[in-house]
Amino acid sequence: MAFDSLSEKLQNVFKGLRSKGRLSEEDVKAALKEVKLALLEADVNFKVVKNFVKTVQEQAVGSDVLNGLNPGQTVIKIVNDEMVRLMGSETTEIALRPGSETTVIMMTGLQGAGKTTTTAKLAGKFKQKGKKPLLVACDVYRPAAIEQLKINGEKQGVEVFAMGDKNSPVDIAKAAIEHAAKNGNTVVILDTAGRLHVDEDMMQELAAIKENVDVAQTILVVDAMTGQDAVNVAGTFDEKIGIDGVILTKLDGDTRGGAALSIRAVTGKPILYAGMGEKLSDLEQFHPDRMASRILGMGDVLTLIEKAQEEIDEDKAREMEKKLKKAEFGFDDYLESMNQMKKMGGLSSILSMMPGIGGSQIAEIENAMDEKKMARIEGIIYSMTPQERANPSILNPSRKRRVANGAGVDISEVNRLVKQFEQSRKLMKQMPGMMGAKGGKRGRFKFPF
Repeated sequence: MAFDSLSEKLQNVFKGLRSKGRLSEEDVKAALKEVKLALLEADVNFKVVKNFVKTVQEQAVGSDVLNGLNPGQTVIKIVNDEMVRLMGSETTEIALRPGSETTVIMMTGLQGAGKTTTTAKLAGKFKQKGKKPLLVACDVYRPAAIEQLKINGEKQGVEVFAMGDKNSPVDIAKAAIEHAAKNGNTVVILDTAGRLHVDEDMMQELAAIKENVDVAQTILVVDAMTGQDAVNVAGTFDEKIGIDGVILTKLDGDTRGGAALSIRAVTGKPILYAGMGEKLSDLEQFHPDRMASRILGMGDVLTLIEKAQEEIDEDKAREMEKKLKKAEFGFDDYLESMNQMKKMGGLSSILSMMPGIGGSQIAEIENAMDEKKMARIEGIIYSMTPQERANPSILNPSRKRRVANGAGVDISEVNRLVKQFEQSRKLMKQMPGMMGAKGGKRGRFKFPF
């Protein structure tokens, strides 16, 4: 995740605080100096960092904190609360018009930020919520963008309105709204053109759309990997055309992530969603409190549960849980659990939401379970007979040799996999069920990987 480096540095600072029975004012100041450096290295806006550290220090050096029962944890809580406040305190939804009124959303952003893909991802979110979205191809300068929107719209099961590249974006937007009114589309999402940099023509075109069409929400898509530039772009767009919120893309990438901590404080505009991968399902609602937990190494179990509820078949999960309890978990189930892990964004996505697992640990685990190794494991399992996959205990030396030959690997790899599998099975039997809520119901989910 974007914050791996920052998270690791902050966790190291907090270890020092936790290890002390009492804290002096100098201890707090020394720790906050390290926090300040870590935030600046993560490309958080300098003024934001300065105010953040000042506010935390004012709260943390009070006698109630320093003389309390657990001052180290109290300081960490103050840092957490201030980080949540910095990113907006509350989760912000995209405001829709009441009843059957059509809500027009204009998507804006620079070229390369992932705007067109994000537009399709957002349409998928509205469809999940029972809305009937319409995607509109208003980028007339890149025929590839129109085609990309059509392909992604089809994948999402969402209608795409396009008039080619010979009409003006304003005329396309007007025609799309007429089409929506006739066809019962409650949400119209305009995918506008991006540029390599902010220019006057771009702003005039966006302003013209807003003058001629009743745009309810103007959303800016920015690339988190551009760091402080993303904050500057957000400020310029808000000043020139007015924006209602921001979607951050590529927050799963190798980036310092400072934009997420700066945008709200600098522009006053909320972060609505975060793009956490390339798949059309990889768009997460932005929760400031959960993001603060991730940054501080406390995990994000709620989002993990939500992902499980969206991607994992509940009946399959229950069946697997029964097998685990009875120690009937076989290699076919192992393959199924690998499948489920892929659906939930892969191993790194899951690990980034687990409490106490930092960037270097994630890298180590990923290295131990890279795609090539996973493919070899699949090859070994598929070389087994159905009986062997269902009941691994029957894998005697001669059977293992046959499996190794079939998979084209050394028998030591088969032995290692069987041993690891048995250890995993013992561990999984001890894992508690995870509770999550959806639609008013509470469901029990087991994570079999």
